[in-house]
Amino acid sequence: MTTKSQRPDGQQVIRGACPLDCPDTCSWDVTVENGQAVDLRGAKDHPFTQGNLCVKVNRYLEHTQSPDRLLHPLRRTGKKGAGDFERITWDEALDEIGTQLKNTIARHGGESIWPCVGTGHMGFLQGIWGSGFRLWNALGASRHRVTICSVAGVAGVTMTVGQPTGMDPEDLPKSKLIIMWGYNPLSTGNHAWRFISEARRNGAHLVAIDPIRTRSAAQADEHIPILPGTDAALALGLLNVIVNMGAEDVDYLETHTSDWPKFRDRILQYTPERVAEITRVPVETIHSLGRRIATTRPTAIRSSMGMQRHAGGGMAIRALNAIPAVTGDWQYPGGGAIYSTGAAFVGNAAKLRQGDFKRQTTRELTTTRMGEILLERDDPPVDALILYGANPAASSPQQETLRRGLSREDLFTVVIENFPTDTVDYADIVLPSTMQTEHADIHNAFGHMHLQWNEPAVAPAGECLPHSEIFRRIARVMGLNEPCLYDSDDDMARALLDTDHPALAGITLEKLKEQGWMRLNLPRPYLPFAEGFPTESGKLEFNSSKASAKDLDPIPGFTEPGEVTDEELAKRYPLALVAPASHYFLNTNFGNMPEMLQRAGPRRVTLNPEDSLLRGLSDGDVARIFNDRGAFEAEIVVSDVVQPGVAASTKGYWPKIMGQNANLNLTVAERDSDMAGGAVFHDNRVEVELLRRAEAA
Repeated sequence: MTTKSQRPDGQQVIRGACPLDCPDTCSWDVTVENGQAVDLRGAKDHPFTQGNLCVKVNRYLEHTQSPDRLLHPLRRTGKKGAGDFERITWDEALDEIGTQLKNTIARHGGESIWPCVGTGHMGFLQGIWGSGFRLWNALGASRHRVTICSVAGVAGVTMTVGQPTGMDPEDLPKSKLIIMWGYNPLSTGNHAWRFISEARRNGAHLVAIDPIRTRSAAQADEHIPILPGTDAALALGLLNVIVNMGAEDVDYLETHTSDWPKFRDRILQYTPERVAEITRVPVETIHSLGRRIATTRPTAIRSSMGMQRHAGGGMAIRALNAIPAVTGDWQYPGGGAIYSTGAAFVGNAAKLRQGDFKRQTTRELTTTRMGEILLERDDPPVDALILYGANPAASSPQQETLRRGLSREDLFTVVIENFPTDTVDYADIVLPSTMQTEHADIHNAFGHMHLQWNEPAVAPAGECLPHSEIFRRIARVMGLNEPCLYDSDDDMARALLDTDHPALAGITLEKLKEQGWMRLNLPRPYLPFAEGFPTESGKLEFNSSKASAKDLDPIPGFTEPGEVTDEELAKRYPLALVAPASHYFLNTNFGNMPEMLQRAGPRRVTLNPEDSLLRGLSDGDVARIFNDRGAFEAEIVVSDVVQPGVAASTKGYWPKIMGQNANLNLTVAERDSDMAGGAVFHDNRVEVELLRRAEAA
């Protein structure tokens, strides 16, 4: 169908796409009657998502109609953090923003403005990949590191194979061995499960390597629990087994890699016995899986973002992506590794983000250390903060420090939002923005190879405006005259597609609007490294000069987590806490939706029976989970889904709804991972103690 179709009963069906931080970027159809959206369903003709929506997005339409939706501009009337506001007009809001930003620039220059965009919206026109970039460039604002959640892994895989994109997920049915490494598709992008299931029907063996027996791990043929942050050591241990069997693909290594002997020497240091001590994976399990990988072609490794959120996250992804080079799996359909497919879309991001401006060269700021940055007041200090698609007061590390930073009375804060989040409570001005059924956007995916157009289905609710229009209006009150700041959404989409890269051959905005989605112009099967790698040498460089230039170990290895393997710290805080994704929230999206809250239940922390017995804790008890940075409260769940010494507590809850002592990020460090400034949410040691018994809770 086209993006707009008319039914005989007068209803319209509008084709769109999910904007949320999920690899699958579902195609959907919105049914509109008399100007109102009355139904939203998955688009059945999309080759990857095939009409299936997750439990969360199945309720997206109800979410847009929520009674707590922000519909009008607001101005703070009380103390920061209290959430006291008065309704104002758009003109009043924009005038205040213009005055404050001009004053900020006059005092400290444009770099004192921090535009902070998060993964709440993944579009190029309204979201993280392009929205507002031209305006911030024109103002000379600080640059924002667009995501802290996946960058270590992107850096690691790029350093290894030359680009972030590996095998095509649609080739998974051809795999004979699939390893879900820190990957839980049933809760975090369920469409790949259909391809995995097809492979299993064809005889494939499915292994899950994960600290938690997740929904997906429970369905696997084999679940291998691992100590969080030790994945690189396990990868090297598996390679040790393969090499000692003489099962490496010598021809592929000689032809398409360099410095294999140096990497081989590193591998030989990681015997299964040594790796078992590091990872807590039994020696025989390491031998068994190593033998299986050595003798099974093609083997596919599907990793995800969670496993690289620790001090050695980039190196872990390097080690994983080296395995298919040693086995030669990069040559075969259904073989290789997948971290993200997002970079397969090679649109003209520079033209979209810069317009007629030169490349921005101002300083880069990151939410891994947001509280520290706001409080340190470097030269220049951050005196104006513009937040959109982000809810750091619920989702960022070291919450106590962050909230002190957001509470600065001399910090002018604008929050552009759909709902009254925890972060909104710290705003001076709140601007209501449209949701996905109300604006246009263009989306790639980081779990498949299709580009998609989102056609607005209905008029904006209340006085809501798209991000793109909000930034045009801010440019106007700032007195900026550059024409590119006022380009329409279609103009910006055309700028993005204005490239002669062969992957976009034949893809135009008009065709994309007509069809709703188009597959990138990539070969089938997609074998990007069958004949070499996009590096300077054309080979996978086991001894990476780019790593050396960044003072990193040039050879894939194991970087110790910052806390998890710290034996001294473990004496005080013996539990390694991980924060898995929720089945019912997407980051903090849907965290205010009553149905999802009811299904998710209260804030919980899961302990192994050994750990609960040691602390005298039982199911339903309320406990305090703490370390030197802070503490949160949660209900105890006793289960062997985690191994002894590991605790798990789902992310995504709003503190203002669940209670200010319910945010697990109070315990997470403001610390960068080894590469690209990624976050370390899963590199966290805590202790757990009883607050009150279940019967008194």
